Amino acid sequence: MLMPAPEEGTLAKRGALVDALRAIVPGEGVIDDPAALRAFESDGLTAYRQPPMIAVLPSTVEQVSAVLALCHREGVKVVPRGAGTSLSGGALPLADGVLLGLGKFNRVLEIDYGNRAVVVQPGVTNLAVTGAVAAEGFYYAPDPSSQIACTIGGNVAENSGGVHCLKYGLTTNNILGLQMVLMDGTVLRLGGRHLDPGGYDLVGLMTGSEGLLGVITEVTVRILRRPESQRALLVGFPDSESAGDCVARIIGAGIIPAGMEMMDRYAIQAAEAFVEAGYPLDVEALLIIELDGPTVEVDYLVDRIGALCREAGAVSLRASENEAERERFWAGRKAAFPAVGRISPDYYCMDGTIPRHKLPVVLTRMAAMSQRYGLRVANVFHAGDGNLHPLILYDANQPGELERAEEFGAEILKLCVEVGGVLTGEHGVGVEKRDLMGEMFTEIDLNQQQRVKCAFDPEGRLNPGKVFPVLHRCAELGRVHVRKGETRFPDIPRF
Repeated sequence: MLMPAPEEGTLAKRGALVDALRAIVPGEGVIDDPAALRAFESDGLTAYRQPPMIAVLPSTVEQVSAVLALCHREGVKVVPRGAGTSLSGGALPLADGVLLGLGKFNRVLEIDYGNRAVVVQPGVTNLAVTGAVAAEGFYYAPDPSSQIACTIGGNVAENSGGVHCLKYGLTTNNILGLQMVLMDGTVLRLGGRHLDPGGYDLVGLMTGSEGLLGVITEVTVRILRRPESQRALLVGFPDSESAGDCVARIIGAGIIPAGMEMMDRYAIQAAEAFVEAGYPLDVEALLIIELDGPTVEVDYLVDRIGALCREAGAVSLRASENEAERERFWAGRKAAFPAVGRISPDYYCMDGTIPRHKLPVVLTRMAAMSQRYGLRVANVFHAGDGNLHPLILYDANQPGELERAEEFGAEILKLCVEVGGVLTGEHGVGVEKRDLMGEMFTEIDLNQQQRVKCAFDPEGRLNPGKVFPVLHRCAELGRVHVRKGETRFPDIPRF
């Protein structure tokens, strides 16, 4: 995985940069010890590692602004980092870059029940938002499986989803406003508690921008009332294809469950051994379908969906009878990723999205790929919105297995695009999918996206080496034309 070559000039002034950064963030806020920097050398995509040149842990917006302004003046690259749970290498450091950690931004600033909004710092964990408002009967809808650890700032950077995004939307559908700091230290505020801001949707642009446009320092999220009733169904199938067909039948019938997840035999057995959620062990695929709303509606839909599942070939069906049982059903799904560690020393977690009606054909072709590559696949994914998370099982101690797993993963992502899907649903592009962007976008598309980056970060110092397979200089993209060291019409003000 090629990254931007370290700049010798930057490495040469490392000592001076450390001193300047310590003047901004005193105490233990600047880390330059090589052993201590190893803690930041990778995110959740641990196949790639690179300690940063320096790590800085600010605790105020003023410090973030000053750090970025310093790096801007000195021409130093900056990589923002939240909890480090990214699975696409989005927070992979650079050997000549400053890693900007936002873990100290961990406070809930304001709870506004009247506007159904909560203002939080980016280091607040996803689950902590719900915890802050649960006593009043509210919750925050997006719920990635890593919600106990992943942070709101990271959720915004990757546009994270989760089990309930089928009905309630991704992060982008559940945030109202942001405070962010640009590479030159400028502090901006976008959106707010009003529902429909005028002008360009810059909040939407920042959501999913993967740290390439600015550093998020505050987020205003939307909270919802807890539904009157919630019930979950466990539905077993003799094969993954019939489970995929059932998903299409349910959505085709006009029913939008709160969540609809799928697990295959490998994932079912690993999760059951780990959590003892009560999963059937004699099925090849399992759907977990959650319904919420008024009790009478939920009870009606439980029966309706049960009939659709039987028509699709379900061999077992069980509905939760109380809240404890419903939570137990979900506990297995939430723990599925770590549980797979019981059956394989290593796994490579993929993330692609396809049209729902393509699930049967994609699952069939993935099974054939598994045979061809000689690597098992455990499927755990958001079936309702077609967001796949195949876990390719391998052993990093066996020569060539990691490389084979990466080739397998790339073929899965190409298949997603082939059937009308996209390279990522919620994990982001990062470095993992960067070199596959040409499978989905033309050069014209990618150049236009880079022009957006140029508008926010003209020198390309924020998180370089991510998302774009070839990063052009802004001048090459037509932002500023320079000839003989001068721009045309130099007397005209430029912004």
